[in-house]
Amino acid sequence: MKHPILGLHHVTATVGDAQADLDFYRDALGLRLVKKTVNFDNHNVYHFYYGDEQGSPGTIWTTFPYKGWSVPPGQHGEGQITLTSFSVPPSSLGFWNKRLRARGVEVREETAVFGEDAIAFSDPAGLRIQLIETLDQRAPWTGSGIAPEEGLRGLHSVSLSVGAPAATVALLTGVLGFEVVDEGEGRVHLAVNAREPGKTVEILHGTGAPRARNGLGTVHHVALAIDGADQQLQLRQELLSRGFGVTDVLDRQYFQSIYFREPGGVLLEAATIRPGFTVDEALPELGRELKLPPWEEPHRATIERGLPRVTSR
Repeated sequence: MKHPILGLHHVTATVGDAQADLDFYRDALGLRLVKKTVNFDNHNVYHFYYGDEQGSPGTIWTTFPYKGWSVPPGQHGEGQITLTSFSVPPSSLGFWNKRLRARGVEVREETAVFGEDAIAFSDPAGLRIQLIETLDQRAPWTGSGIAPEEGLRGLHSVSLSVGAPAATVALLTGVLGFEVVDEGEGRVHLAVNAREPGKTVEILHGTGAPRARNGLGTVHHVALAIDGADQQLQLRQELLSRGFGVTDVLDRQYFQSIYFREPGGVLLEAATIRPGFTVDEALPELGRELKLPPWEEPHRATIERGLPRVTSR
């Protein structure tokens, strides 16, 4: 049974310094900080959500800044998301190349998933990021001073590195509703719910990369968007019936989540579209104040004392 995955929802990574992360994704790349909260599994660590104006699923990049918690650097490799790509408008790569180089970022020109022009670079934590020129009708966030004709539209795609692709492809196509849209040496490209930015996954295989190890500078998981709770529960039951280990439904305040590992070892999440980031802040105020889930509010004073100070707008 195939389930109605709508596209990518968000990508979450483990990073180091909180202020360096804000300076890069909010200020250099011009994404909106749509939520400043804490890691629900460790309230001593921030959880930053970046995206478009309202944090639409498919535009969201999130980070856990773990500096000071003795988390070692991770190892990029098999069983991990090794590349996260964002879409930018046609003819904008010159602007981005210049902007990033002016900030001391080493930029490389590349060819992306479907032959589009792209540039690649590493963020302050060592995560590999790509900007891909493509037609994308989503509206960018312009509150960071970057013009609409250059602003990031949202996630374009993610690249999963695995040892062998067959079982991963079988899960994506047989259960999650993806279809194979292109294949090449060492690569399988899949899309779901239309071949558009924000709905594409690239599987890399046979790279000879070592087994991945989670840590600073690595992607923790990729979340796929699913419409609602009923569909999520149906998917959970289907995965359990096929022998996958799946978490219970977890309340992430802005969406509900289940987590499971695909056969290549990459951690996947299925996250609901609702209720969204305006559930506890008005749209104009998103990202300005530290927001805590109700069960953490009694500990606010202690939590705030333990978090690093950051400048935010």
